[in-house]
Amino acid sequence: MKHPLLTNSELEWSDVAANCRMNREREITGTNSYTTDLKMNPLDFLMARARTHSNVRWLDLCCGSGRALIQADEYFRTQHQSIQIQGIDLVDLFQPVENSTSTLQLETASLHDWTTSKKYDLITCVHGLHYVGDKLKLIADAARWLKADGTFIAHLDLDNLQSSTSNWSSREKREFLRRHKLDFNQRRHLLACRGFQTIKFPCRYLGASDQAGPNFTGQPAVNSIYEFLDT
Repeated sequence: MKHPLLTNSELEWSDVAANCRMNREREITGTNSYTTDLKMNPLDFLMARARTHSNVRWLDLCCGSGRALIQADEYFRTQHQSIQIQGIDLVDLFQPVENSTSTLQLETASLHDWTTSKKYDLITCVHGLHYVGDKLKLIADAARWLKADGTFIAHLDLDNLQSSTSNWSSREKREFLRRHKLDFNQRRHLLACRGFQTIKFPCRYLGASDQAGPNFTGQPAVNSIYEFLDT
């Protein structure tokens, strides 16, 4: 039996979307860390930016408990760097911030409708896209929130992007992303956008399924279903 597609609001009540096992204990560096999963060290990246740019900002989408961001904020303050860090998550399970700081903001919000007028040097989404309904919209949003030379990097399982009418192969999906100036590393399941982009994907989001089962992470994920538009 085919399961009905969920709206964004319905998806957010799903146990799959509110997965408490992802990103709750991940640290900024070390074995279970952003540095390991992203194959880059956000601390090094942002410190380098601070030497050549003013008003350096990092936006982390689906930040979980915020543990890694709290650690990063503490590190930058020991280095006397005022780097703005902002984390967004659907579930309010943030770790307490021991020392009040103006450079760290943790916010509970739905990324299906959250937006910002700020521009960021770095935007990350560590295993968060797996639980988002309209993945392509969030990817396009993140590309638009970048500074001209900023970087967006996120985990993506191509199997969780699906067409409503055809067999959308992995090769076709990689080419689809490439045409929109998005790099995708199949082995690492990492999507990257280098620099501000205005992306208009030629498809319409129909809804999500929380019955996708485990993806490459081993955790249950969400399939995003799209209808392609004539162009």
